Amino acid sequence: MLVLLLSAALLLALAAAIAFGGPGQHPPERRVYDPFPRLDVSTLPPLQHFRARDGRDLAYRTYRPAKPNGRSVVIVHGSANRSENVHPLAQALAGAGFQVHALDIRGHGHSGPAGQADYVGQPEDDLEDFLEAEKPQGQRILIGFSAGGGFALRFASGGRQRLFDRYLLLAPLLGERTPASHTDTGDWVSAGSWRIAGLNLLNALGIGRFNHLPVLIFAVSDRAKVHLTHTYTYNLAISLRPPRNYRGAIRAARQPMQVLVGAADKVFRPEGFAEIFRQVGSPTPVTLIPGVGHSDMTTKAIAIEAVVGAALEEPDHRQSGA
Repeated sequence: MLVLLLSAALLLALAAAIAFGGPGQHPPERRVYDPFPRLDVSTLPPLQHFRARDGRDLAYRTYRPAKPNGRSVVIVHGSANRSENVHPLAQALAGAGFQVHALDIRGHGHSGPAGQADYVGQPEDDLEDFLEAEKPQGQRILIGFSAGGGFALRFASGGRQRLFDRYLLLAPLLGERTPASHTDTGDWVSAGSWRIAGLNLLNALGIGRFNHLPVLIFAVSDRAKVHLTHTYTYNLAISLRPPRNYRGAIRAARQPMQVLVGAADKVFRPEGFAEIFRQVGSPTPVTLIPGVGHSDMTTKAIAIEAVVGAALEEPDHRQSGA
């Protein structure tokens, strides 16, 4: 009887966590997201589309270099954003000779319903489908910013990691409670921690029925909501970050990888990134860029110069686990 009562209590607690443990409403915080809609996008390339394996057409933009260097870059934007938000970086990379593809990740911009994915890992399938459709030539580099950096690490640690020759992680999201994370992220995202915990448990049991529920609300002002995605479901939120064992993901990444982060980043703890890779025993170089904040990583000249310089470097395969 006691076992039955305890089981019933646990089931009720789990149901309550999922039903009522979602993210709260969030007051607009303008410092993180609002700079992006003010970018000069007068030279933005037109949208193109590729067909994903589920039949949905997903969006991207291609920047073609005047003097090709025979290498290709795919850029994954950060949380809440879309391809327009990496325009200054994409332009600079194309100016350095790269053919650049900036994606609207599923659930963002012009790629399907905002904030949604059909299952955990679908953006990884989408990226593979994009590579098959576009067939970027030469050495391939995947660049991910913030949540896009977490996604890049997720891809770099999986079975398809050799689809790219190199990975550049720009201020990547590694997870909560890491040496690079702040204890309080309430000024830029509201997380339904209890719902996430409950859904983590259900998914560990193979139950994904409730993964369509929202778990994150980003601090996007009403004005910026026209441009940005402000809510993520569980499927999308989990897909745009490395596995919970982020240290294991770093160890599993076998291709050359670099991390760049602004020394003035207020969303993450910049000094924590070097500590993480040192603790893991990874030879991945971590570069701090002076005077650069979080959103600056794809828009500020000094940051863009550093990223382009890193992309132009010849890969040092001693950095990888190969």
